[in-house]
Amino acid sequence: MKIAIGNDHAAVELKQEIKAYLEELGHEVVDLGVNTTESCNYPEYGAAVGRAVVNKEVDCGVLICGTGVGISIAANKVKGVRAAVCSEPVTARLVKEHNNANIIAFGARIVGSEMAKAIVDAYLGAEFLGGRHQTRVDLIHAIEE
Repeated sequence: MKIAIGNDHAAVELKQEIKAYLEELGHEVVDLGVNTTESCNYPEYGAAVGRAVVNKEVDCGVLICGTGVGISIAANKVKGVRAAVCSEPVTARLVKEHNNANIIAFGARIVGSEMAKAIVDAYLGAEFLGGRHQTRVDLIHAIEE
C-alpha cells in the first residue's frame, strides 16, 4: 500500500518512527511532512496529504501534529477527504469500517509511539463495511456540494 504521511514541528520524532514502522510492514511511504522542529504551519501539511489522497497519488494518509486535531481539520477542508483523529485502536478501526476514513490523525503530545503503531495497525487492518454506512458517507459528501 502507498501511504502519505504528514506532520508539523511537534511531531517530527513520532513521524519518523511511524514512517519507519510502515516501511517495515512493507508499505511505500510518501513523506509530505517536515523534518525539523522549527515552528511551521500544520495546515500546509494536512492539505498536502489530503490532496495526495483525493488525487489518488496514495491509498490513504497518516497525519500527526501535537494533538492531531489541527492538521486533520486542515485535511478535511480538501473536498473528498474523510480524516479522523484517533487516540486509540478501536476508534481507528471504526473510522475505517463505518466512515471509510481515508486519513487518520493522532497527536504526538497525546499518544506514544507504541499506541500510535497500534492505531495504525487497527486502521490498516480494517475494511469499510458499506451498506448503511455507505449511505452515511454519501450524505457527508453531499454536504460538500
